[in-house]
Amino acid sequence: MLLSISELTRRYADGTLTPNDVLDQCLDAIDTLDPVVGAWQAVYSEEARAVAQAATDAIADGAQKGPFHGIPFALKDIVDVEGKITAAGCAEWVDRKSPTTASIAQRLINAGGILVGKTKTVEFAMGGWGTNQRMGTPHNPWDEQTARTPGGSSSGSGAAVASGMVSCAIGTDTGGSVRLPAAFCGIVGLKTTEQLLPTDGIVPLSHTLDTPGPMARSVADAAVMYEAMSLEPLEIDLAAGIRGLRIGCLPDNERHGIDVAQLEAYDRALNVLEELGARVDPFDPPKPFEEMKVATFVIVTAEGYFHHRDIMDNPEARVDENVRARFLPGASISSTEYVGAVLERDTDRKNFYRALEGFDALVTPTTPMLPLTLDEADEDSTPARFTRAFNYLSMCASSIPSGISNEGLPTSLQIACRGFNENLCLQISAAYESARGALPDPSLCA
Repeated sequence: MLLSISELTRRYADGTLTPNDVLDQCLDAIDTLDPVVGAWQAVYSEEARAVAQAATDAIADGAQKGPFHGIPFALKDIVDVEGKITAAGCAEWVDRKSPTTASIAQRLINAGGILVGKTKTVEFAMGGWGTNQRMGTPHNPWDEQTARTPGGSSSGSGAAVASGMVSCAIGTDTGGSVRLPAAFCGIVGLKTTEQLLPTDGIVPLSHTLDTPGPMARSVADAAVMYEAMSLEPLEIDLAAGIRGLRIGCLPDNERHGIDVAQLEAYDRALNVLEELGARVDPFDPPKPFEEMKVATFVIVTAEGYFHHRDIMDNPEARVDENVRARFLPGASISSTEYVGAVLERDTDRKNFYRALEGFDALVTPTTPMLPLTLDEADEDSTPARFTRAFNYLSMCASSIPSGISNEGLPTSLQIACRGFNENLCLQISAAYESARGALPDPSLCA
């Protein structure tokens, strides 16, 4: 497995490792593992080698740009890079060349990152299980024998990072698409507050709710990537601890329908947070999580249909039929329904923030279930019961591995804070991660 970003930076500085060495490790891992995992849409070996050489030379000359210099990363294949194909998981777009480079991608490149390639996605990011009928579904690296849901829509990013083929990756999150693959693939994902980071050059699903975010193997690595994406130094104190914070947990009426292993891991995590000095109290949301999940439907479906109606309305278009079925209801949503949903969101957000007074953060399981086998995943449903709410409420949230089930599958914890409190979210996440201790690697990498 690849070393952490902080360890790579230290090794670069003392000369015991170079970006060339690390890129070779990544490309070797891709050659070995991706025929099984299938996480990559495109690998830019030649361009990556040139960037790695430039980073190696610069660091040797004492010109290291910062902690992201020489770090290999991947982009979800809805993020534009000028002149490269951005298919957004759609077979109709396999020849679509990006007209420009997304600001988020350019920031990581400017920070010295090595773009290794593009990772697979659910078509137009419209799905939580991570499947793609036409362009391929990544294999969840935690189960070598059985194909399981990798989580979507940033499925390839989750699988590539979890299996050690790349240090970190960009995902995008409209209702959980960073956190769901982070949860199912046993890594860390950060959903940022809407409008905090630019979305230009990212193929839209819902322009109201879309947010880019980092996916990495640790909270510290996600923080380094997030800082590079933010374009300015951030005061993130990952060692500050959580003593004295008040954290909300699920009330009894929200604990139904959660997998036993996931719920047991959740309760152990609550105990860890209390042992770290936080006060953990039940938080009863003014609108149930299930209702907030449903409330996002009108906004996402109406906006998604607006952006992709030409393809989805064409019966001859080569699209994932499960995804088409999610887009087409947008055709019948009236302006009255859409505006009503936007106004209802404003009301729900105010009511939720009022109820949140006195709490610093909320914690839930990221998903109710563990990674399902592909034939168990109901494409008419979604694993986003606990994630969609925080897009709807304009909050930030992370997904952190919370343990390993008896089946050898990852469990996960979601930590959510008020909007624009990413630093606090990462601080709490780091405290929990440190106390939780190390977890084993996925079976494909053991």
